[in-house]
Amino acid sequence: MRISECDVLIVPGLSGSDEGHWQSRWEDRLSTATRVAQVDWNAPDREAWVDTLVQAVAATTRPAVIVAHSLGALTAAHAAPEFASGKVIGGFLVAVPDAEQAEGMPAEVARFGPVPTEPLPFPSLFVASRNDPFCSFSRAQEIALDWGAQIVDAGEVGHLNAASGHGPWPEGLMRLGQFLGRLG
Repeated sequence: MRISECDVLIVPGLSGSDEGHWQSRWEDRLSTATRVAQVDWNAPDREAWVDTLVQAVAATTRPAVIVAHSLGALTAAHAAPEFASGKVIGGFLVAVPDAEQAEGMPAEVARFGPVPTEPLPFPSLFVASRNDPFCSFSRAQEIALDWGAQIVDAGEVGHLNAASGHGPWPEGLMRLGQFLGRLG
C-alpha cells in the first residue's frame, strides 16, 4: 500500500499537535493526509472524540490508515468497534497513554479509561517509549498484546512529541512507510 492509495487520518491527542509536532509536519508532507479535528482539544470528551473519528472514517473514499498519537490513539481504540467493516486497514499508534495510571496522568486523559482490551479489527503498529511518563513500557506491551498490535520499542525517547525532540521524526515516517508496505 502506498500513501497515494489510502486516506491517512492524522489523529492528535490532548491539546492537538502544534506546528512543530511530527503529526503536523506529516499532515503537510503527505498528500492524502487529513487531520481529524476535534471540537475541543483541551477539554476532550470521550464520546464526542470517538464520534468525530467514526465520522471521519466514514467520510473516507479510499482505505483508511489511522496515524494517532497519545490520546488520539486511545480514541482510535475506543472507536474501532464502530468503524464500518473494512474501512480502516491499519493503525499507526504512537505513545498510547495508560488512562488507568493514576500518578501524573492528566484528568482529561484518565476520563478515557478504562483502556480497551479487545483486539483491534485492523493490523496495527504500536510505537512505545521506555520512559514515556504516561505509560510504562511493560504496560504498553500489555496493551499491544490485548489489541493484537505489533509493538515497536522506540527506546528512551519520552512521549514521542515535539517536547521530546520528535519534530520531524524521520524514523517514524520510515516506519510508517514500512508498515504501509506490509498492508498490501
